[in-house]
Amino acid sequence: MFLSVFDMFKVGVGPSSSHTMGPMVAAARFLDLLRASPFDAHGLRASLHGSLAFTGVGHATDRATILGLAGFLPDSYDHEKAESALEKIRTTGHVHPEGLPPLAFEPREDLKFDFGPNLPGHANGMILMATDAQGDVILQETYYSIGGGFVLTEGELEGGAATDEGTPIPYPFKSAAEMLEMAEHSGKSIAEMKRSNEIARGCTESLNKGCARIWQVMNDCIERGLTTDGTLPGGLNVRRRAKGIHDALQAERGMNLVAPHTINDWMSAYAMAVNEENAAGGQVVTAPTNGAAGVMPAVIRYWLDHVPSASASRVEEFLLTAAAIGGLVKFNASISGAEAGCQAEVGSASAMAAAGLCAVMGGTPEQVENAAEIALEHHLGMTCDPVKGLVQVPCIERNGLGAIKAVSAASLALRGDGHHFVPLDAVIETMRQTGADMHEKYKETSLGGLAVNVPNC
Repeated sequence: MFLSVFDMFKVGVGPSSSHTMGPMVAAARFLDLLRASPFDAHGLRASLHGSLAFTGVGHATDRATILGLAGFLPDSYDHEKAESALEKIRTTGHVHPEGLPPLAFEPREDLKFDFGPNLPGHANGMILMATDAQGDVILQETYYSIGGGFVLTEGELEGGAATDEGTPIPYPFKSAAEMLEMAEHSGKSIAEMKRSNEIARGCTESLNKGCARIWQVMNDCIERGLTTDGTLPGGLNVRRRAKGIHDALQAERGMNLVAPHTINDWMSAYAMAVNEENAAGGQVVTAPTNGAAGVMPAVIRYWLDHVPSASASRVEEFLLTAAAIGGLVKFNASISGAEAGCQAEVGSASAMAAAGLCAVMGGTPEQVENAAEIALEHHLGMTCDPVKGLVQVPCIERNGLGAIKAVSAASLALRGDGHHFVPLDAVIETMRQTGADMHEKYKETSLGGLAVNVPNC
């Protein structure tokens, strides 16, 4: 089993990796399919299904699909160009992606929200179509956005592409137990094994530069969030709070009367800064999803700014360790809120962050596994019920609490010797089973929980 650190951490655009980035990526893949097709296309159509339909407007899925069909991609997204393109599409009723002629696409008519049964492969399904001059479908593909910006076609999903092992790697662990066994036999840390696997699929230079960029984008996102106030878009009129909290914390610095638990407010401010940027459609890093994007950078920033002897030179070790844990969760369960609730998003992020922090603070592989287990165990059963389908309430605060739990989990693990009662593999399997048993209304459909018990205006 191999998932690259750059699979787990992708530079993209808010507010959702599965509902915004995924559909944009799917649309780009469909354009590539169309470019290679012998058919002469004149128009495009799209239908959104399952969670993509129920919370699509709040997650900007419609906008992402339109922009994807116009040729935009998450990692190179330019907000001003996107706004200009959307206005032109509304005016002309056409998209003009590179390498293709202008294609008829009237969003109000050609983009359909289908609130019927889910497509069979996943809760996040979409169908993209190309039509001829008479309006008949000449090319069609079904895509599934399976969480964290990962996209598979119907054929790829049925063919097992989600579990494809690819070319051999030095340390092919598929479970935490195998990971610990390989660490013991090799004498390597989890990050060192992960690094060897990454190098086997790429090169050291691209790994170093890529990790440096991931942290730069994360930290830049924190800084934007800490210096921006105002009201978030979407209609809930949620006020940005990270800047105000951070300003107050800075004003209190140096005072002897500040309570020790105030450190939790620093972590929350860092996490909320990221998720407020995400809610505003800004540039974020999926970690492992956009809805959980604040946990990892908040814990890294906490470590760098508040823990003695922390060093930015070890951020790559943090990311590699976290990616190893995230890969296990994704491979054996899910990181998709639409599939398994928020336990799969913020819970996974907290486990990844706990593992990374434990590693850079000197934890053994056994302690790292214990840290991840503690963090994930105490997110089990968490539902995904965003109010009005927006990645705002309870998502923004929830990232702050996920970061706090991650730090607590790492600290508890470091106080022990790595031996513990519940193995990480058991918690991951429990999370999978809990997600399977969870009612659909609690899995990113906004049909239950807070989404129906809190006024939407």
